Amino acid sequence: MMRSDNPEKIPVKIFDTSEAASVFVAHEMAALIREKQQQGKACVLGLATGSTPTRVYAELVVLHKQGLSFKNVITFNLDEYYPMEPGSLQSYVRFMREHLFDHIDIPAANIHIPDGTVRKEDIASFCKGYDEKIASLGGIDFQILGVGRTGHIGFNEPGSSERSTTRLITLDQVTRNDAASDFFGEENVPRKAITMGVGTILKSKRIVMMAWGEGKAPIVQRALEGPITDQIPSTFLQKHGNTTVILDQAAASQLTSVNTPWLLDSIAWNETLIRKAVVWLCQQINKPILKLTNHDYAEHGMGDILTEYGSAYQVNIKVFNQLQHTITGWPGGKPNADDSHRPERAKPFPKRVIIFSPHPDDDVISMGGTFIRLVDQGHEVHVAYQTSGNIAVFDEDAVRFADFVRDFNHEFGLSQKEGMDFYHKVVKSIRDKKPGEVDSPEVMKIKGLIRRGEAKAGCRNVGIPDEQAHFLDMPFYETGKVKKKPLGEEDIQIILNLIKKIKPHQIYAAGDLSDPHGTHRVCLAAIYQAIDRLKSEAWMRDCYVWLYRGAWQEWDINEIEMAVPLSPEELMRKRKAIFKHQSQKDSALFPGSDKREFWVRAEDRNHATAAAYNQLGLAEYEAIEAFVRYEF
Repeated sequence: MMRSDNPEKIPVKIFDTSEAASVFVAHEMAALIREKQQQGKACVLGLATGSTPTRVYAELVVLHKQGLSFKNVITFNLDEYYPMEPGSLQSYVRFMREHLFDHIDIPAANIHIPDGTVRKEDIASFCKGYDEKIASLGGIDFQILGVGRTGHIGFNEPGSSERSTTRLITLDQVTRNDAASDFFGEENVPRKAITMGVGTILKSKRIVMMAWGEGKAPIVQRALEGPITDQIPSTFLQKHGNTTVILDQAAASQLTSVNTPWLLDSIAWNETLIRKAVVWLCQQINKPILKLTNHDYAEHGMGDILTEYGSAYQVNIKVFNQLQHTITGWPGGKPNADDSHRPERAKPFPKRVIIFSPHPDDDVISMGGTFIRLVDQGHEVHVAYQTSGNIAVFDEDAVRFADFVRDFNHEFGLSQKEGMDFYHKVVKSIRDKKPGEVDSPEVMKIKGLIRRGEAKAGCRNVGIPDEQAHFLDMPFYETGKVKKKPLGEEDIQIILNLIKKIKPHQIYAAGDLSDPHGTHRVCLAAIYQAIDRLKSEAWMRDCYVWLYRGAWQEWDINEIEMAVPLSPEELMRKRKAIFKHQSQKDSALFPGSDKREFWVRAEDRNHATAAAYNQLGLAEYEAIEAFVRYEF
């Protein structure tokens, strides 16, 4: 098979983490600002909103505190919802003030954001003036972009012309769905927005497009490697002579140079790459591992493996055994057994285990079968619910529980007036709440208690006592909004103190970083930082950390280090544990882009993992939950 040219049509820089990538972008922006200052010129920046650039803005604020001035900076934001009051919770005016403008010395007159309050009949002239203002300043010197799942840049949805200018557009249904959580329901998301056009963006002297997380990997691959099409507006960046795409490892994972580098050039093979390549080859040609031939390897750019490691038979056996050794019915380790080829140690037995669950249902959704196994096999299992999950409860559920309190007080002879007053206060708060507004403290507390009660019910269903369910209520989460506070020292200490108290032999944590609201990412960061501070403790050095993935994605087969098979009976027990989370049943408030119920997603994913193992020629199971070990 002939090697192919690198299909990436835009220069790419890949960083280990989004944090490191964001710092890189911020420092390039700062260098340009300083260069313009030395020249006595203004620096015109094009700015984006959303979760992607927030860490860039945080680093710019740090640089300002270290002496970087923004007095020569003029900014133009990409877009704004329409209609939208500037003080609204979801306003991009408010977003930019909270993340950047209120913390730097930029003159207010230098800030330009599309006006979500302009009269409809004046929108055309406003948009024309926006483009003219940019042109009068010589154009945008440095434009940063994110990319949406539809491939949009700014709010230039599929179908946008390469020559489009700033205008009012109708939002794509996928975009509205992605924004639903910010507005506490899709029905509250504006249907329109004002956006810079593709043509306006392409006139920028320098463009940097950023993307983080596995969820963006498919569209990143299409934007960089696919043909230019107005159905994916970000592909127009292929025509710009000074664009760089900045990615973290997860967002880059489907690029050919990352996913299948052997198709591009000879590479230095190691065991990890060989396993990945062999699994890929099996999936490409629909063959089990042990049936791969020398010809199969050679025809798919993998002949180098045979040159270095021998025949297909030898490579096949090696990879087959590696995958077979990941499978275990004893996730806590099998006592009195040879553990030399098992993912977990036989001793000590039983083990102390902490399952960290970002939301109150991630434990049973993501690893409910393994949870059941650990308990059934006699381990001391603790669950730590990191956040209350209180924003993900429907208002009518809060009213129903307030009504229960009122009737409970009446039935048991408690103060009827207090119960009645509380009920009416809750109902009035919800009735008066405008779309997208934060709940009152009373309603937030009720919603948190609803989810806490459901989590306890799930634990009882699995078989652990109430005292082994820990509700951490990490402060970063408790804002009542989708937007959270930065991870703080108090958050890390809460995690650290629980680990020190239990001294676990195993920790399970959510490695599902495609959670669209970012909570999983922050929760995992807190765990990592706590572990880093404790890693010198003797008991911590004897702890294995296993990462699971949840409702949003699954580990690739080549990544899995522990695969726990589930029987049909265990899968049904897992389903019943998920059903205890009644507020998330039937229709969750924040389902993300996947409309399936969480239990359906979980079972489909577990079935698919088992089917993938079977397709590779390994044993056929009903379902499998998968884990990757974190080496600290």
